[in-house]
Amino acid sequence: MKINVAVDGPAGAGKSTLAKAAAKELGFIYVDTGALYRSIAYYVIKKGADPKSAEQVVPLLDEINPELRYTDGVQHVFVNGEDVSGLIRTPEISMGASGVSAIPQVREFLFKLQKDIAAENNIIMDGRDIGTVVLPHAQVKVYLTASDKVRADRRYKELCEKGQAPSYDEVLADIRQRDYNDMNRDISPLRQAEDAVLLDTSDDTLEQALQRLVSLIKEKM
Repeated sequence: MKINVAVDGPAGAGKSTLAKAAAKELGFIYVDTGALYRSIAYYVIKKGADPKSAEQVVPLLDEINPELRYTDGVQHVFVNGEDVSGLIRTPEISMGASGVSAIPQVREFLFKLQKDIAAENNIIMDGRDIGTVVLPHAQVKVYLTASDKVRADRRYKELCEKGQAPSYDEVLADIRQRDYNDMNRDISPLRQAEDAVLLDTSDDTLEQALQRLVSLIKEKM
């Protein structure tokens, strides 16, 4: 039986960084579902469509082939054969992902891909509704969070290191808007699963948060 770990939480909580590192330490496959939604948003925006408009987005789904490929354990995101891993981490794509993720047909489009990966591998999958919708029977469920100001500070530093120059206030506003969008959407809103363990990393270093997550997973395995 494959071991599935579901990690949910708000934008900027460090889900991807921590889940990726924990998967490497445990020898699991890491699945970044947020990257899949970002890949849809990337294609939609590239086509000049509004990521919040189901009427504009749904017809484009037949043109999109999102893939997760793994090279030496590192996940790469492809759209129609193009590696977009480095192109989908901008504030514009982030907000676009929040828009397309509220469209039921988009969630259904990506649902089977996520389930298939989980059925075939020991995985750590992170997102907004993994423990509540995608993998409700996961052996381990974690709700990973931090204060909005801590999350904004982390995201701001990350973007600056990548050569982007947003203002801190813009990043904080983006975080708060994404929280509102994710928690108030009609389809699969962000919430902590009843059987998920709450892990608040506001006061943790990256290494401390990682060890807390790995220890929690090992306890539940």
